[in-house]
Amino acid sequence: MAHNHERSLAHPIPEFPELLGHGLRLRQWRADSDTDVDAWLRGLTDPDFRRWNTPMKPVTDLDSARDSLGTRSGTAADGTRVSFCVTDVVTDAILGHLGVNDIDPFMRVGRVGYWVLPEARGKRVATRALALGTRWAFDVLGLNRLELGHAIGHDASCRVAEHCGFRYEGTLRGAMFAEERQDMFRDVHLHARIAQDQDQEPYQDPDQESGEDLESEPVPDREATTPTARATP
Repeated sequence: MAHNHERSLAHPIPEFPELLGHGLRLRQWRADSDTDVDAWLRGLTDPDFRRWNTPMKPVTDLDSARDSLGTRSGTAADGTRVSFCVTDVVTDAILGHLGVNDIDPFMRVGRVGYWVLPEARGKRVATRALALGTRWAFDVLGLNRLELGHAIGHDASCRVAEHCGFRYEGTLRGAMFAEERQDMFRDVHLHARIAQDQDQEPYQDPDQESGEDLESEPVPDREATTPTARATP
């Protein structure tokens, strides 16, 4: 008998979650907020982001950024993708983005992605946000496997994955658009975690991250490694 791949969460979420931990608050992006739209535009037009990512539908101005955020809200509602705005828990400043994407409730698998605004780099924002989002995806969404892919050569993203326990599993040939091209492709390193893997403390590795999220400033006081989740309207 054929299995039914309905695109709905195994554990439906009536309201968008808010995650707290590691000095961060992960909340929903707001398409009606000029501050959020501006941060989304700056993130997706940042030269470092564009070097390693070639979106299918580029965001180039405030109007397209607002449309893009509106689409993200829709995919959260139908359970196919959850996009978190990563903010500082004290100042509420926007630091970056974390997405749990391509959610397949039948196979209980998803893919994660992230980026950090230039002014927020140097504080392991990506590592801390990924640790929060990963635990939430396993505990709340009930996923069994999370995958993380990055273009070969993106060493900073590779280190973020390793710091959060995403093991390197191999190379996917021609699995990502080449830089600024949609008619050429490049290879991808695949990392993954499964729910049974042990959490890693995102501060324990003294090595510096480079590129996307340089570790060059003191790390904020540690909070509980298990994220606190609460629903927000």
